[in-house]
Amino acid sequence: MYRKISSIMFPIVTIALIITAVWGYNEVQKRNKVMNKVMVKAENNYQRSFHNLSYHVDRLHTELGNTLALNSTSTDTYRKGLVNIWGITNEARNEVTQLPLMGLEFNKTDAFLANLANFSYRAGVRNFSEKPLTDKESEMLHSLYNHSTEISDMLRGMQDKVIAKGVSWADVEMALSKDKGPQDNLILDGFQTMEKQVSEYKDVEWDPSIVNIHMKNDKSKLTDADVTAADISKKAAEFWAVDPSAVKVVENGKQGSEYQSFSANITSSDGKSTNQMDFTKKGGHPIFYLNPRAVGPAKMNINQAIEVAKGFLDKHDYKNMTNVSYDDYQNVVNLTFATVQDDVIIYPEKLVIRVALDNGDITGLQASDYVYNINKKRDIKSPTISLQQARKSLSPKMKVNRERLAVIQNDVRDEVLCYEFSGTMNKTQYRVFINSNSGNKEKVESLEEKDQGASK
Repeated sequence: MYRKISSIMFPIVTIALIITAVWGYNEVQKRNKVMNKVMVKAENNYQRSFHNLSYHVDRLHTELGNTLALNSTSTDTYRKGLVNIWGITNEARNEVTQLPLMGLEFNKTDAFLANLANFSYRAGVRNFSEKPLTDKESEMLHSLYNHSTEISDMLRGMQDKVIAKGVSWADVEMALSKDKGPQDNLILDGFQTMEKQVSEYKDVEWDPSIVNIHMKNDKSKLTDADVTAADISKKAAEFWAVDPSAVKVVENGKQGSEYQSFSANITSSDGKSTNQMDFTKKGGHPIFYLNPRAVGPAKMNINQAIEVAKGFLDKHDYKNMTNVSYDDYQNVVNLTFATVQDDVIIYPEKLVIRVALDNGDITGLQASDYVYNINKKRDIKSPTISLQQARKSLSPKMKVNRERLAVIQNDVRDEVLCYEFSGTMNKTQYRVFINSNSGNKEKVESLEEKDQGASK
């Protein structure tokens, strides 16, 4: 009897085991395929941003030279050159933000580019007949031209070496994730050399009004006391619901740096991914979180994801926030929320929450804008012009589907109260911000329909 049962069950069990093994192998292959696609896409994006950075700095050098070749009495052309310098510099800074350089001391170079952008913009928009460039400003433009040559040469040298040696940005992320100590990496070495070079530019003296504009994440905006690595370990452990001993904490930035922070890491239970959270040193506020796990097929819609994100905001005491836009890709949605004060959207106080649409997990958070602006006291005054007057600044062909008041930062980072109009024209979605006092256009954004926010 036993032999008969065995003769029947053994092949069945064997077949079941084979099927299970094949299924498991296929699932692992699918997961690996998805992760490989994500990694390849990230690498391609990093490489593109790096090469674009080199290209923009080359353009910046050329535009500075072209502007200096003109006589400043050629008012319109000279002003156009300065405004072009401002635009190109901002494009270069934007590419820097796309690179995985968290934890790398790069604040001197970033400040240099920010100050250059702000100086050129303020000079370019002023009335030269009433306030022409001073001798000191002209000399500084010559110095900036010379320094842009040095930075451009360094970037092109790095670019050539990266291509020749096939260096990947995954290696950069790995090098930066290591504990303190020497970091042997071609790209990191290049950026550190550039940072040292820029810190030695003593011939460029910025006006204080220029310097203060770019200090977006100035730690002086935070009023709390410094926290320790042990404090961060407890905060991260509470967020992840694990024992603090499972959390590894690394301090970023040198003592006294404006960009000091902590990074907390924990390895997933399957050992296949590492979750990371970054915190400010002052106050221990979370400014970044990423869970890079593979995401399965979507089982929830955008509105459901928004409700999940709202629950997360309530749980972690983010108050008076509303969803202002979203962007979904490969079963993940990035939801942007901003603070609401007296029925006015405060765009400087925004954060982004990343939700996995397979099960509603919060897999990412970017909250630096929120953290560094939430303590600002705002006295929002009534608009000088009416909504109807502001509407006159729009094209009559634009079909407006939403209008509201919002505080934004203009091109020189001053906060201004605007009428925000969202609508459609020529099958393209636009968001237009009209200054509520002057009636001037402050900003126009072309965006996809989904970027206007889901229905709530």
